[in-house]
Amino acid sequence: MNERAKRPTMSFLSQEDKDRIYRTALRIMGGIGMQILHDEVMKLLKRAGCKEEKDNIIKVPATLVERVIKSAPHVISIYNRKGDLTMDCGGDRSYFGTGSDLIYSLDSWKMERHLCVLDDVSRAARVCDALPNIDFIMSFAHPSDINPQYAYLKSFQAMAENSIKPIVCTAEGREDLSEMWEIAKIVRGGEKELFLKPYFIHYAEPISPLKHPFQSLDKLLFCAEKGVPVVYSPAPIAGSTAPMTIAGHVAQGLAESLVGLVVHQLKVEGAPFIMGMGPAILDMATGQCSYNAPEYYMAYIAMIEMSHYLDLPSWGYAGMSDSQIPDQQAIYEAGICSFMSAISGANLNHDVGYLDFGRTGSLEMVIILDEIIDQVRRLMRGIAVDDEMLGLDVVREVGHKGNFLIHDHTLKHLRATQWRPKLISRSSYEKWKNLGSTSLLDRARRRLSDILDKHRPQPLNKEVAHAIQSRVDAFAVR
Repeated sequence: MNERAKRPTMSFLSQEDKDRIYRTALRIMGGIGMQILHDEVMKLLKRAGCKEEKDNIIKVPATLVERVIKSAPHVISIYNRKGDLTMDCGGDRSYFGTGSDLIYSLDSWKMERHLCVLDDVSRAARVCDALPNIDFIMSFAHPSDINPQYAYLKSFQAMAENSIKPIVCTAEGREDLSEMWEIAKIVRGGEKELFLKPYFIHYAEPISPLKHPFQSLDKLLFCAEKGVPVVYSPAPIAGSTAPMTIAGHVAQGLAESLVGLVVHQLKVEGAPFIMGMGPAILDMATGQCSYNAPEYYMAYIAMIEMSHYLDLPSWGYAGMSDSQIPDQQAIYEAGICSFMSAISGANLNHDVGYLDFGRTGSLEMVIILDEIIDQVRRLMRGIAVDDEMLGLDVVREVGHKGNFLIHDHTLKHLRATQWRPKLISRSSYEKWKNLGSTSLLDRARRRLSDILDKHRPQPLNKEVAHAIQSRVDAFAVR
């Protein structure tokens, strides 16, 4: 018989811990309330039984929260540009992608950074298109050579042109987000086709503590109306815009994200929603917000555990470092976070390739992390234990004098059992030296050059590309 291998897991919270965090989040929503800076949203909430107080504070009852949790989908299917199913977000399935809106891009040969331009978005999309373990793409840059009000839309166009993979996008407001939706309709072949097979996900966030600005809520409403999957992920800073303690940090972040869910489901019941939290940790010694402090990991994984507790798809993190360059610190931090995300069952894990506290991107890091994620995925397959895998009959046949090297059982299971690296070196010292004494970064640079020289993403149909360009041009002259 072939039993499914047990999936490895990790947890910081007991069932009682999760119950208490959830109840605390409900008390924050129902007792302290949230500031809502959007008139339509205020009306939606009041009609649903929420109580308005002064300064646009509204209190959300626990019964309403529990109702919308039941109405939200537990799994969200995402498709690539061609309409192929790429990700089933939900449960403990983990997917990986880059991040957005970076200020700088790193030249690893000179170890110098430059302000991001639109070409950095295109290059990143093209590289990710070639990497098998990068499942979705984000802009990986905020282009400084483009008008800020136009930059998000141009970045979306560049991603669509340079990769077939699903897109997670950011937007300034409803206006440019609506244009991204129009572009996705063109790509997919119509509104119904896009609705049935979503091609992009939008990322929005409130402002901690406990404030939901107009633009964030307006984009949330738009996504609900159009059936666009949306991430609503606060970024509370422990000790600054949230409690210093990890449990308090998570409870507040959960409350802020769940208010987004309430608004979203009140607008359109059953619309696709992804919960999350970016648990920023303010280092009181440096004033920097660390991506890789142990407290960050614990708060982040606790939030993933809360998403499983509520059976909602989750927004996650992977492959990022606080280091300024792709050095030993960077690989260690990026690797451990990627492993923790997978083993905790975080669904959409972004920021692969981030350096310098989320300000700088390195494509060499993305390439290295593609291999690390591949190794992590081998670990996540777990250990299958059945008669065939135990190999008792094989041990009996080989006995005390034979060897397993030439046995059929070894040949049968070799490729499925052993993970093979492409960048990581397993050569002897002599062979490594004869091959040029290269470092992991050297080999990543070579792979990057090879992709940029040879990989050509599947182009958009000419009519589709022309229709997209016409919309982008029209938006620019508004």
